[in-house]
Amino acid sequence: MEHAYWNDWYTGWGWFLWFGIWLLFISNFSHWGYSYRTNRRYSSLLDKTAIDILNERYARGDIEQEEFVKMKEEIKKS
Repeated sequence: MEHAYWNDWYTGWGWFLWFGIWLLFISNFSHWGYSYRTNRRYSSLLDKTAIDILNERYARGDIEQEEFVKMKEEIKKS
């Protein structure tokens, strides 16, 4: 029994297979793009040291000078 190419893939359920493949391809590509952008956005936060974060908190005014000096001494000890 011979089947025509068009009957096997495009007018039967074969289109469903191709639709699923394209859906997976687009989904993977969009997930890669999202994770790449997120990683680039937050990678600078991972490179900060404890001293950098402490300096930022002091510059914003979150902590007072005495507390800043005390915390800085503790960080340098460890």
